[in-house]
Amino acid sequence: MIAFMLTLIAAFNAGAFVDSDKESKPEKNTLNKTTVEYYQKDNITNQIPYFDNRFRLDANLDEITLIFYRKSGSTPIILIRPDGSKIRVNQFDYEKVQWFDDSTFDMIKIKNPMPGPWQAVGDILPNSQILVVSDVKIEVEPLPEMAFSGETLKVVGKLFNGDDAIESPYFKNVVNLDVNFYSTNKAEHENFGADAIKVTSFRDDGRGLDEYANDNKFTGEFILDFAPGEWQPVYLVKLPMTTRELRQTPILLYKTPVELSVVRSEDDEKPHQLVVSIDPSHVDPNSLVFQGKFTYPDRQTEPFSIMEESGESRTATITNTEPGIYRVNVSVFGKTITGREFRLVVPEFSFNVEDNDTLLTLNSSVDADGTYTTIETAEELLIKAEREKAEALLLKQQAQEKEEQETIIIIVAGNSIIILIAVILFFTLRRKKLKSK
Repeated sequence: MIAFMLTLIAAFNAGAFVDSDKESKPEKNTLNKTTVEYYQKDNITNQIPYFDNRFRLDANLDEITLIFYRKSGSTPIILIRPDGSKIRVNQFDYEKVQWFDDSTFDMIKIKNPMPGPWQAVGDILPNSQILVVSDVKIEVEPLPEMAFSGETLKVVGKLFNGDDAIESPYFKNVVNLDVNFYSTNKAEHENFGADAIKVTSFRDDGRGLDEYANDNKFTGEFILDFAPGEWQPVYLVKLPMTTRELRQTPILLYKTPVELSVVRSEDDEKPHQLVVSIDPSHVDPNSLVFQGKFTYPDRQTEPFSIMEESGESRTATITNTEPGIYRVNVSVFGKTITGREFRLVVPEFSFNVEDNDTLLTLNSSVDADGTYTTIETAEELLIKAEREKAEALLLKQQAQEKEEQETIIIIVAGNSIIILIAVILFFTLRRKKLKSK
């Protein structure tokens, strides 16, 4: 029976004893194939004294991976085999040992380890527990079957060692938990042929949405700001020497169910009207509330909200402060038609307000006789300049082509004349030669 133990989380504490096999054992201090044991530091049990940081490996182990946590910046540990020989970070059998050293831990994979008591020497962190890991995996609650582009999702993942949750506070420093989305590449969806997208990494550091640090709950939040279509969530547990993958059922990502538009005011004294249109295909319009801000041309901002209204359309007024570009950013909170709560961000909406008086001044001027003469706007002048530039470039190219053609004609004519002169000279010389005979 091949016993594969992916990781041994170890920062050793004298007197600690861990046995992952909860079944009774026929003999005291006898280990089965899947256990690694620290000796108890009492000379009565062990008959002879042992040093700290000792552990025993069973004779039937085909492969084991050990993780030793040490003080930050300290040198890698040294492993001492039962026969007294040493394994160092730069001195080991590459066919049997793999070693990954970081500033805070060493991960060592050993094939067919020597059975018996081993010892680790180094600045190993105290007050931690041994964990015998047989298979690292992550469990994440399934995502909703349907979601919306721009929606924010929060997910919580938990690491397991086989069927047991991993409780070591140091383990989060070893693993990376990434969230990726892969297109199912169905031709009927907009995301057909789209590349894979990494949206976030889980954290267990007590920051952001993570409630408690080191509680073995890895929390991640991400915005689905990519093309609508069918996507498959894929969670990756990455360790220095191995990777584990969790693939969930694909979800359908729909277009944002909210669209923004504006009715511009023609009167400088009256506000513009923001119109919020709701698509009721997948959401309950009466459940939606809106929170956002207006950004005016002078970059001043004003918050706004739309609450406790019903129907498939909402409106809000935007103060008409001055000509220029106005921007609208909106977050939406509501329920789907199935009752699921959601929150999403609508893509930024912007519109431009022109100055009517400026337009009149730019477009016309009054002559002495009272008539209006049209004057081109800056935009028209720019377009005209670009057109004239293009025409000038075309004329230049045509002139170059004409010049090249004339050059070719001159060369051909010159060569023809030279050939003609050569022929005339040939026959003239030949005739003189015949007469002389």
